Amino acid sequence: MGVIKVGTSSWADQMLLRSGWYPRRANTPAGRLNFYAERFPMVEVDTSYYAVPVPETTQSWVDATPEGFTFDVKAFSLFTGHPTPVAMLPRDLRPAGGQGRVRRRDLPTAAYDELWDRFRAALEPIAAADRLGAVLLQFPPWLARGAAAERRIAEVAERCRPWRVAVELRHGSWFDGTAALETLGFLRERGLSFVCVDMPQGHPSSVPPILFATSELAVVRFHGHSTAWGTGDKQEKFRYAYGDEELRRWSELLTELAGQADELHVLFNNCCGDQAQRDAERLARLLGVEPVGRPARAEAASSA
Repeated sequence: MGVIKVGTSSWADQMLLRSGWYPRRANTPAGRLNFYAERFPMVEVDTSYYAVPVPETTQSWVDATPEGFTFDVKAFSLFTGHPTPVAMLPRDLRPAGGQGRVRRRDLPTAAYDELWDRFRAALEPIAAADRLGAVLLQFPPWLARGAAAERRIAEVAERCRPWRVAVELRHGSWFDGTAALETLGFLRERGLSFVCVDMPQGHPSSVPPILFATSELAVVRFHGHSTAWGTGDKQEKFRYAYGDEELRRWSELLTELAGQADELHVLFNNCCGDQAQRDAERLARLLGVEPVGRPARAEAASSA
């Protein structure tokens, strides 16, 4: 059976910081990441979706965590086809007179390539310390299945090599009937990890939670099952606590999935207060997953 690592999506979400999960002594970015890494062996970096971090920041994350700790890093939004606020681009790469949001087509090729160079440079300290689990490519809900979409996924994934790449698809056409097997085959042929998502069903953005490993790394993300998924704000959308019976059943399913892969990453994204941390801790106990060790203290680490 493959190694199972359990964590959460972000360690410094504002709702988490206000929840009281961190003790008073963990009152700096480094201290919070240090405290988090004493309890979980991995985390998903979410801030990299909103802005490309600088290498000094990612090095500070490495310095605040122990050997064996793992970061899954979400790709910058522009790379996966999301309209991105101009203000989130590095100042020297913003289009002249640009405002509002931009897409890939709005940037010169040289600027787009430079963005990728800076994103890869940001990941280098994590990879050099053997702490990079995978780059998460989270594609938008409007990316429907088709040859052009497959080419786009393959092109973006290739820019992430040689690092492992996990792909989250959020349009139902990828999993409609026999399309599901073809989608999984497409990912497997390219050595890309399929990201299974547990989420509310019956909405335009809903995808089924298919437990299947398409590469050496399997990934499962938990969103919860809030009844406000289609109508509420972010807090209401992710306000969900997994029950004991749910987690027991998931522990059985995840153990089976771990038998298909060398490594399994399990990430809770029901990020309302400290619910993700509490649910992750409970599931980790059921799976027998332990933290990787007490991390070394660091002077500074930026939040994620």
